[in-house]
Amino acid sequence: MNSEILGIIVTYGLVLLMAIPLGRYIGKVFSYEGTWLDKIFNPIDKIFFKIGGINPNVEMTWKKHLVALLSINVVWFIISMLVLTNMAWLPLNPDQNPSMTGDLAFNTSVSFITNTNLQHYSGETGLSYLGQLVLMLWQFISAGCGIAIAAVVFMAMKEKTSLTLGNFYSFFVRACTRILLPLAFVVAIILAFNGTPMTFEGKDTVTTLEGQQQNVSRGPVAAFVAIKQLGTNGGGFYGPNSANPMENPNYLTNIVESVSIILIPIALIFALGYVLKRKKLAWTIYGVMTLGFLMLLIPSVVSEMHGSPTIDKMGISQAMGSMEGKEVRFGSAASANWATYTTVTSNGSVNAMHDSMTPMTGVTTLLGMMINCFYGGVGVGFLNFYIFIILGVFISGLMVGRTPEFLGKKIEAKEMKIAMMIALLHPLLILAGTALASHLYAGNPEAYSGWLANPGYHGFSEMLYEFTSSSANNGSGFEGLGDNTPFWNIATGIVMLLARYLPIIGPVAIAGILATKQYIPESNGTLKTDTSTFGLLVFAVIFIVAALSFFPALTLGPIAEFFSLK
Repeated sequence: MNSEILGIIVTYGLVLLMAIPLGRYIGKVFSYEGTWLDKIFNPIDKIFFKIGGINPNVEMTWKKHLVALLSINVVWFIISMLVLTNMAWLPLNPDQNPSMTGDLAFNTSVSFITNTNLQHYSGETGLSYLGQLVLMLWQFISAGCGIAIAAVVFMAMKEKTSLTLGNFYSFFVRACTRILLPLAFVVAIILAFNGTPMTFEGKDTVTTLEGQQQNVSRGPVAAFVAIKQLGTNGGGFYGPNSANPMENPNYLTNIVESVSIILIPIALIFALGYVLKRKKLAWTIYGVMTLGFLMLLIPSVVSEMHGSPTIDKMGISQAMGSMEGKEVRFGSAASANWATYTTVTSNGSVNAMHDSMTPMTGVTTLLGMMINCFYGGVGVGFLNFYIFIILGVFISGLMVGRTPEFLGKKIEAKEMKIAMMIALLHPLLILAGTALASHLYAGNPEAYSGWLANPGYHGFSEMLYEFTSSSANNGSGFEGLGDNTPFWNIATGIVMLLARYLPIIGPVAIAGILATKQYIPESNGTLKTDTSTFGLLVFAVIFIVAALSFFPALTLGPIAEFFSLK
């Protein structure tokens, strides 16, 4: 078997091997069952609650959960803006990096608070160490918010009638201390022992093989990269992200970082099964997500390993596949594998230049973000899938002539209206943003010439990718786009805000409303939602919504580019 393919299989095997027991552990954390880490973290949790003046035992309604989430995010945004616009004179700036402009600080603050980590700056030159540490903190707590809000929805899905759904602050703190922190510590140790820097020293001076002196940026990189991957954040310490050997030194660290991308999103599916005592439902959801994931992964890997037909015509050997924009130490297959992992989740990290990928991989990476629920980000990935479950239940109910029900609760007009608004929001943000950018560029290409390094089909893909990445809270980019401008900073910042919080508010509202309804025990006429038939129905709903919404835009970009190369 080709060693590159074997590496892909081993990587995913490791994910599944760890995700199942991790999901059981997360289920215990959500259910407040005893775990072996309680002795360590119970005292730490109490300190946080005491400092915050929070009683973790006070139950909250779904509306109070949302108020708590939005309130603390506003506070974090203000703190982030203050730090990023004043880095030049604040401490921990040994390399004397400048402060950010207002529009760039707005984009960066929104990006990291919303778990997007879109970067319109180069990390090692655009931030002080204090700025990096602040963003590292947001990577923990934005991921913690996603996990906590997933826990709220899990509680709402239980087979009972309830007005309250636990305590948001308690779920949030437990997600950070008991899930993210231990995993990040282990990953950071592995990275540090493999050569990733972990220091507060400034730039180091090294002598290259040519005998030239070169300054190499250092910093607390290992810790930053660990939570960047595990929290589906994706923002790199360095500009090239995990294509930089300082962030990702070798094939072992590449596997570790790849596993970290989708470990928690998959584990949360099994945590759902544990909390609800419905393992079959969890496996059904996992099966649908994995089917979609494989349909994106396989074409991407095949395309990158076969190379570019244009380069073939030039008589250049592509024995290693399409290697433009890729690292030799990883190869084409592992780069395509990472590109799929990072875009089916809301991670956004890269170990190769997505702008240099073949058109087919451009299609699959865009589709992964456009669909945005094949695993998805920590917590919010399931929330996006939950919307499609509601749509699937409603459609199947109409097909059999019964009132739609999900886990013993009737799906009525109010829930459907919310679900449809959230399902349509994602295409609206992506397509409207891309249309506006295309109009500006087409109307005055000379004024906006700095935007696109590759005009034409690929240039359209670059703009489409930027808004897709922003709306999917992903953060990766076709880096041929000149995006550090007021337009891109503000436009994508607004998209990230809307795309983060409205898709959280919608599913939580639906789950909260359903939780207050009378529970109806299953009968012979009840639609079973833990079967392969229902799973395929949900998959069809996802496919139809994505195809109808995004196919025209894809034909103008990567699909047109694919046929132009033929």
